[in-house]
Amino acid sequence: MLQEPVPRAIPDLAIKGHCPHNPDMIRFPCLVAVLAATCVMLAACAPSSRPADIAPVTIMTFNVENLFDNQDDPGKDDRTFLPLAAKQTDEHRTACNTIEVPHWRDQCLNWDWNDEILERKLRVVAESILQVNGGRGPDIVALQEIENIGILDRLRTEFLGTAEYLPGILIEGNDNRGIDVAFLTRLPPDGEPTLHPIPFEGIPAERAADTRGILEATFRLPDGQLLTGYAVHFPAPFHPTGMRVAAYQFLNELKSTLPDDRAAFAAGDFNTTSAEDRERAMLQRLVRPHWTVVHDYCDACPGTSYYARDDSWSFLDMILWSPAKIRGAQATWTIRDNSVHLANKLPSQRRADGSPARFEMPGGTGVSDHWPLVFDLEIK
Repeated sequence: MLQEPVPRAIPDLAIKGHCPHNPDMIRFPCLVAVLAATCVMLAACAPSSRPADIAPVTIMTFNVENLFDNQDDPGKDDRTFLPLAAKQTDEHRTACNTIEVPHWRDQCLNWDWNDEILERKLRVVAESILQVNGGRGPDIVALQEIENIGILDRLRTEFLGTAEYLPGILIEGNDNRGIDVAFLTRLPPDGEPTLHPIPFEGIPAERAADTRGILEATFRLPDGQLLTGYAVHFPAPFHPTGMRVAAYQFLNELKSTLPDDRAAFAAGDFNTTSAEDRERAMLQRLVRPHWTVVHDYCDACPGTSYYARDDSWSFLDMILWSPAKIRGAQATWTIRDNSVHLANKLPSQRRADGSPARFEMPGGTGVSDHWPLVFDLEIK
């Protein structure tokens, strides 16, 4: 860790008798030296310039599980998330009956995604976000499975008002269901965000259509330094491992283009199960050479997602951290000790067995099948 600069000592000229003792003989150069030394001491002691006066910055990642509005979005497969009254046409029922998975077919036909259910979903998502920072929520939250900027803005303005987030950052991608990645932030953005489609070479088009790009945005930290964030939602586990490998490699390429004085983080649903990581050494090969894995600093975190079929936990959701390579004239932002945790304390987030409580219909119970992961940055 680079150490804080030590204030320069008062020049010997001013303290070792090099100035004449006779006041009538004091020369101008000596007076300048004494004044300069005094200014150095005062600047070094000025409390407003010390890193300790800068508050930590909290970052969260949260897969909110299907935060859809209840309007048909042309060109997107969102027919499951409509009011039951809008599902009675022959066209709708015919389209639903082409779905091969029985559970998904039943959702498409019978879920009543009405105004009351949608409001309940928005409320429990907001409550999950606001449980950190004394009810204010994180300074930056990376979100996954957001249908569009409209529903994101409704979440922000109607349910997250106390967080005082700036207008959301979301760029529509090409996922065939219409789900996107997004940022909410209190830190001012710097420049325009960019959505980077992941290049999947040799992958069938129908598989590539079930993926999201990497959303890049840069934020200005409280001390004026810049922080670049990447919001991600990698291909689901039922897709080939090679697709996630390609996504990690592309993320690392994006980070490699940043200037050396730029800190960065990547946050989202990386969809790498604990089994895949054990068998393929995904994090060891593709992540740890380039990033710090934030949840490595949380011994009490079992994972963010639970798979009941084989009784296993996974960190599908991760935050990756990369400090600036060079410090320049500024102090260094780093992971705050003992700050990494799961934001999972609400009863609505937990099933009876202690695993994440997904949002269940028809009653609208639960929140999401993922738990939010949180950590703090502090300045050193």
